[in-house]
Amino acid sequence: MSEHIPTTEGTMTWTISSTKKECRTWYKIYGDLKSGIRPLVVLHGGPGMTSDVLTPFSTLTAQRSIPVILYDQIGNGRTTHFPDKKGDTNFWVEQLFLDELKGLLNHLGIYKNYDLLGNSWGGKLAARHAARQPGGLNRLIIMSSPASQDLWIEAQKLCLKKLPQEVQDTVNRCEKEGKTDSEEYKDAIKVHCAHFLCRVDPMPEPLKKSFEAFEKDPTVYSTMNGASEFSITGSMKNWSMLEEAHKISVPTLLVNGAWDEAADICVYPYFKLIPRVKWVQFAESSHMAHLEEPERFFEIVGDFLEQKA
Repeated sequence: MSEHIPTTEGTMTWTISSTKKECRTWYKIYGDLKSGIRPLVVLHGGPGMTSDVLTPFSTLTAQRSIPVILYDQIGNGRTTHFPDKKGDTNFWVEQLFLDELKGLLNHLGIYKNYDLLGNSWGGKLAARHAARQPGGLNRLIIMSSPASQDLWIEAQKLCLKKLPQEVQDTVNRCEKEGKTDSEEYKDAIKVHCAHFLCRVDPMPEPLKKSFEAFEKDPTVYSTMNGASEFSITGSMKNWSMLEEAHKISVPTLLVNGAWDEAADICVYPYFKLIPRVKWVQFAESSHMAHLEEPERFFEIVGDFLEQKA
């Protein structure tokens, strides 16, 4: 579908304030930012994945002429990498990515009028950005994203218990013995992903491409998250929006899947705390509803974005 949509690719050059390092952020725009239709910025997950997994969002441009902006976050994909910063938890922090987002909004000239969607880790960024009440943000979509890291861990425990006992045993043993790089652990995680990350088989090409890019340089994920989803040891270990979610003042759409690794337990606080929020769950989806139930997903998201204030 996207091959018939006008697209623009570019890079933003900026300087990281904490280290004065210069980097380039790659982005892609579907549609026309001068069309008069409010653009949607979409944030990919990880931390450490790429925007490849989000290319189906061009559906919103094709069907509704909504300009959609994707970009590879710092350290990922076609954006500047810093492999020498692997393990540096003072460098790989949330604020770095918030600075990048704000810089891109200004670079594209849309800081005064835009919508924002974040998937998984991208939802964390989107929520934090929204809680700071930037004047140009109109609508927010938090997609399959936890309200705190502690609740995420609780959700992973619940998901793991739904898998075959031998898979549970392998994950628990390898986590305990520090063997998360072993083939048996990777095989067990593939089972987990097939249930709770994306239930489409074979794996959709956008997700496959994002995983391939991630595997080439896991610097960001290993530093911010750690070795796995079940025990967060990196710079995001204590991350939480529980004290700030109430500050999100714009209309918000909260979505997750019935089979989501972002299970209800870690999503519910957003529904409770955000003043103007609607929660939609996709019955046949896990973590990637835009790949698992695309027709219904883009209808609901598109309708939300086009609602009048």
